[in-house]
Amino acid sequence: MRPANGTCTVHRVTIGADAVPHYHKRHTEVYYFLSGRGVIELNGRKHPVRPGVAVLIRPGTRHRAVSGGRSMKILNVVIPGFDPKDEYHD
Repeated sequence: MRPANGTCTVHRVTIGADAVPHYHKRHTEVYYFLSGRGVIELNGRKHPVRPGVAVLIRPGTRHRAVSGGRSMKILNVVIPGFDPKDEYHD
């Protein structure tokens, strides 16, 4: 492993309810939508999502997934690896 290489974690997540807006100071995330349809909200702007869509979420971006009560499944890639202490709410 080169010094510039890091680690990430990958999580399969089922989203069944609208998430609470939050942001990360260190994490970069990628949401890859596997099933379901809904909206990803990034800094207050809403974007429709469907299977096959990938969304890059940079540190400091306030975000949430909005499922509208339907189920969505995603792969959540977190770089560097997930740390629950790096989640902030306004």
